[in-house]
Amino acid sequence: MRIVLAEDSVLLREGLIWVLGSAGFEVVATAGDAEGLLRAVEEHEPDLVITDVRMPPFHSDEGLRAALVLRRGRPKLPIVVLSQYVEERYATQLLSTETSGIGYLLKDRVADVAEFLDALRRVAAGGTALDPEVVAQLLVRRHSDPLDQLTPREHEVLALIAEGRSNGGIAEALVVSEGAVGKHINNIFMKLGLSNADRDHRRVLAVLRFLKV
Repeated sequence: MRIVLAEDSVLLREGLIWVLGSAGFEVVATAGDAEGLLRAVEEHEPDLVITDVRMPPFHSDEGLRAALVLRRGRPKLPIVVLSQYVEERYATQLLSTETSGIGYLLKDRVADVAEFLDALRRVAAGGTALDPEVVAQLLVRRHSDPLDQLTPREHEVLALIAEGRSNGGIAEALVVSEGAVGKHINNIFMKLGLSNADRDHRRVLAVLRFLKV
């Protein structure tokens, strides 16, 4: 089975290459971002794609959006998406398309090598492989305020955004790095359902939701 693997974490990517190679799979190309994934699939026409959800440059949903692009152009291409956490919005988007040949697994599942490889084979054969935690969350879909999903630190960051602070100002107020602030803000945007299409206005939209406007 010929596989294209997209994962920006070098350590995890190399580990997956070793696991897949040991099981007889052939990784024909790897990519560290969504654009590289699209190019690799175009060039190699693989039997299966494995991709992370969050990839450079913004580490939000680039990998998932690339997967959706691939499925639109190649409806029969089997794709397994890996995610660090149960991200309901991403799972729903992926499963709203044709579900044959689709997998959505948490990265922790890779630790159970036999189960992980079985999921890959099932998806490659046209089946579906969903992490049990993903299924559980979809079955008990929450209708609570999206703000309830924010961590205490993310609430602090959003409150400072509402005060008009820049990333640098937020970093100074919380005594953290600007990089850490950027990651918190990306998480806030994701949890509030603010996509990259709203990039120019996401801070304003986030504040409006915070203020219940």
